[in-house]
Amino acid sequence: MTKAVEESDKAVFANLFRTFDRLNSELSQVLKEFGISEPQFNALRILRGAGEPLSCHEIGERMITRVPDITRLLDRLEQRGLIERRRSESDRRVIFVSISADGRALLKRLDRPVAKYQRERLAHLSERERTQLVRLLGKLRQA
Repeated sequence: MTKAVEESDKAVFANLFRTFDRLNSELSQVLKEFGISEPQFNALRILRGAGEPLSCHEIGERMITRVPDITRLLDRLEQRGLIERRRSESDRRVIFVSISADGRALLKRLDRPVAKYQRERLAHLSERERTQLVRLLGKLRQA
């Protein structure tokens, strides 16, 4: 491997990490106004999108950023009345989680500000560039 390729690799990773950190930090500020964290927001969106109750394991698998203690995250959402949990009738070890009416209402209030934030952050990219970026990031994850 040449020195130039090695430096290029380092630059790619540094830029990916800086970009993620900045976008995540900015999104966290938007969510903070609604009293919710990015992982909590992600879990609620997963549940809304699923359209049916999911096990804790399934939620953990679908999270964008891995959360070391999904149970504690769900505890906080349940305490706020944003989710509901029930035990499986066929396997008492499995707990199914669904989004509550309050959770849906919170996401509905968040939809517009989050979409506005995303639109503003991507405004300088053309549709072609966005498509290319999605393709390249997907390719990187598959490697």
